Amino acid sequence: MGKILYFLCFILSVFPTDANENRRHIHVTRRGSKKAHVGNTVAKIWIEENGEKKIEIDWSELSADDEADIIRIIEQHYDYINECIDKVFNGEKVDILRINKKL
Repeated sequence: MGKILYFLCFILSVFPTDANENRRHIHVTRRGSKKAHVGNTVAKIWIEENGEKKIEIDWSELSADDEADIIRIIEQHYDYINECIDKVFNGEKVDILRINKKL
């Protein structure tokens, strides 16, 4: 799993196998889970469509407030997230961004 960003109690990540999907997306898991993998994903969020920025929730178990906070973080760090996704897909190391407060 390619962890990209820590935000409060959440981890935003991408899976190398996601390179085969037709839309870029991230998975959101809760920090502290010993099983931070797809089985514990609490949201899947599309970040583009046809190569264009388009952030939308595919599915989520998050509260509306948490969804809004995470969407805001994705918006603010969109370019960084995309660079990290490219690195994960290319097998390169990613420097995880840590955000410890709401923006």
